[in-house]
Amino acid sequence: MVIVERPKKKWFLGRHLMLKKRYADKLLEGEKKATIRLGIVRVKHPELIVHSGGKPVAKVRVKNIRVKRVRELTDEDARLDGFRTREELIEELRRVYGSISLEDPVTIIELELVKRIEGEDEDPYKGLEPADIARIALRYLQDELSEEEKRVLLDLTRTNSIRMTATRLYGGIHKRKRVRGALRKALQLLKVRGIL
Repeated sequence: MVIVERPKKKWFLGRHLMLKKRYADKLLEGEKKATIRLGIVRVKHPELIVHSGGKPVAKVRVKNIRVKRVRELTDEDARLDGFRTREELIEELRRVYGSISLEDPVTIIELELVKRIEGEDEDPYKGLEPADIARIALRYLQDELSEEEKRVLLDLTRTNSIRMTATRLYGGIHKRKRVRGALRKALQLLKVRGIL
């Protein structure tokens, strides 16, 4: 007998949203405008980095969050999540989470695509904010960064400002070069590993 661990009734979603490839593709094509998760999900941030296949694929903005019971789901909810019908959506929820009750709560997180993260472009930061690059690097490059680089990137996740991080960590904006160096190294490693 296989026992599927059910998510807690209430849980938090940080800055990273994981999607299977088929769902990420639907999001990038505009067919998927929401993700429906079992339980009551508290979303901590208005923008999220979507990951699929071991790398970031998009940046999205959270437009709306609603909580319903499984029995209250509609065909419109299903279409937002990239399914044709309510029944198809519930079948997929059962496949992913195991047995579910019609009384279980689900959270509908409506999303708006802000930016695809793929391919080469003219922007050295690939259209991402320094904090986004720092978060992705801290997630995927733990073993390849020095403690100082990790400290710089962690501070960038808090400030999203090269100047402010330079001031906070090194005493002034004249040390921006050290912050940019850590950011460039992280970006280069992410490119070499095929993550960005």
